Amino acid sequence: MALDNDIALLARQPLLSLMERDALRLVAFAAESRILRAGDVLFRGGEMSDGAVLIISGAVALLHQDDGQPADEIVGAGALLGEIALFTSAHRPVTAIAREPTQVMKLSRSVMRRVLAEFPNSAEAIAEAIGDRLREFVGELSQVQAALNAIDRG
Repeated sequence: MALDNDIALLARQPLLSLMERDALRLVAFAAESRILRAGDVLFRGGEMSDGAVLIISGAVALLHQDDGQPADEIVGAGALLGEIALFTSAHRPVTAIAREPTQVMKLSRSVMRRVLAEFPNSAEAIAEAIGDRLREFVGELSQVQAALNAIDRG
């Protein structure tokens, strides 16, 4: 039953929900579960990421500056940290620290690559969704640029 629960958790993620159920089953089976105590560092900003982390229960503080200031954001159950690191190398942009006892599921990029190689329909659906996100982002950047240009002229 635990594997089915893990699959259901993964399927709630917008990007991962595009994957076939058998593909999600493999990702869930290969995922590493970990329990953190309050104050445990999940990862530090600037570290190279080898995948994503799904918060199963508890809460994690995200800090852009590791300087003792209050957290920039607190995320809880259902949050997926480092989604893009499932598909490409990336540095962690924030430090993540457990605020309370927290259970996480670590999803590795190497497993994701193998699974997507075995399930090309899932790979295609994810590639299309990421492409849509990038097009939307470029459109938003164009709007910001246009607004900045208008301010400069005005």
